[in-house]
Amino acid sequence: MRIARARELGGPVDPQELSQLDGGLLVRLARASVKYFMESGRPPSLQDVGISIPSKLGRPGAAFVTIEERGSEGWELRGCIGLVRPIAPLAEAVVRAAVDAAFSDPRFPPLTPEELPESRFEVTVLGGLEELPKRPDLRLAEVKVGVHGLLVESPPNSGLLLPQVAVEEGWNEVMFLTWACIKAGLSGTCWLREDVRVYRFRARIWREIEPDGIIEERILEAVR
Repeated sequence: MRIARARELGGPVDPQELSQLDGGLLVRLARASVKYFMESGRPPSLQDVGISIPSKLGRPGAAFVTIEERGSEGWELRGCIGLVRPIAPLAEAVVRAAVDAAFSDPRFPPLTPEELPESRFEVTVLGGLEELPKRPDLRLAEVKVGVHGLLVESPPNSGLLLPQVAVEEGWNEVMFLTWACIKAGLSGTCWLREDVRVYRFRARIWREIEPDGIIEERILEAVR
């Protein structure tokens, strides 16, 4: 039902359409959704969180929510989950991803009320997937660290890395492709196989500077 309703509202949201206000709303929505789930024990609807959402954010969209917790050595990953393709309204995708990142990321225990005040939220809105050439020798030139995220698929395996991951890790394009393959549970050289599909995508990212504080857009530095 949600998918059908999203399609009725128009085409997928292009991240470039979004304003700073839109990005801020999505981050606030992510935090409010987690807080609501903690207090009620059930996933919230948009009405439950009490944030007015413009119609633009009701169109289909793909998004990831990342939660970081303040640690002794800086910000540490606490959860990251999202929707790769625009199969639900963008605002609902953020609600779902936020709750899943906080409570269902298999790498971490569920987020606790005590942790929430020390955790900051980040929302990444994904653009459309662009498949890289079938010829593996042409793929490397189509990937740019600081510009693209990557998705690797070889059913039933798949793995996605957001654009900010390569920048934070200091990878070059070869390492980015290698780790995307590893994230998919495949050999690090899987991107050199024609039977493996590799996609790139652009994205825009908004996050809290401090927990429940000012929200900024992250501008990644493209590696030359």
